[in-house]
Amino acid sequence: MNWRRGLLTVQVAGWVAALSACSGLPWSSPHERIIDLTTGHEISCAELARLAQGSDYALLGEQHDQPAHHQRRGALMAQVQAGLQAPVAVVAEHLPRGAGVVFGDDLLANLKTAGFRAEAWDWPVHEALFASVAAAGGVLTGGNLQEAELRSVLKQGPPALPAPLQALLAAAPLDAPAQAALDADLTAAHGGTIPAPRLQAMRWAQRARDASMLTALQATGAHPAVLVAGNGHVRQDYGVPQLIRAAQPTARVLSVGLVSLGQLDGWDARPYSHLWVVDTTQPQRACGDDPLR
Repeated sequence: MNWRRGLLTVQVAGWVAALSACSGLPWSSPHERIIDLTTGHEISCAELARLAQGSDYALLGEQHDQPAHHQRRGALMAQVQAGLQAPVAVVAEHLPRGAGVVFGDDLLANLKTAGFRAEAWDWPVHEALFASVAAAGGVLTGGNLQEAELRSVLKQGPPALPAPLQALLAAAPLDAPAQAALDADLTAAHGGTIPAPRLQAMRWAQRARDASMLTALQATGAHPAVLVAGNGHVRQDYGVPQLIRAAQPTARVLSVGLVSLGQLDGWDARPYSHLWVVDTTQPQRACGDDPLR
């Protein structure tokens, strides 16, 4: 363990122990934190919004089944939009690449028209996220693989993908520790035991989704281009940021993992630029309400 990781481990443990005693913090819930993992310092939601505004890519993770995570990111994007001249450009894992949402009176119908599968994503879990994008005047497009692409890559691997996705993956092979971390996360997420051929196919699919989302981000031509996706996709070791480093080494990348209160064990060592600890007992947060320090 290096000194910084050790320091953050101590700090996160201290935060967990002190939660019930905290008061006077810049959140309606005293339990919420946004932590800069390079320094261990707390920042406000407004400060995170300014960092996103100054980035080329703002990658915002999620635990898919946590409505509070989606509400927080929606509130953050409203704050980001307030500081931009152009509509905020949002790419969603939850929609196929190339799809664009035309917002109207019926949000769910608008999403379904663009290929959103409500049952697969347990609607209305993500409603607050997409409603906030619409209310902020944002542009929402899809980033995930097309269904035919997914079926092909599961059977044949990366050579089955379109040439631009193949090129991104070929230019950014995973090193051994990153592949081991990805394999461990895939295995843990699927019951703890996966036959080797199946694990390889799942690894191909995960990497292909990351490449698909990066091409969708690049296609927006926006600064920042915002990604909303699962926490695994925004990890710096094996997710979209790893592909960005190879394709655009000078790009400014913000990578935010979201974790629920009570699930902090080990998260201080996760490879994100920032960690957002969400109190899921407080589902509504207006990002702009926290005072600047």
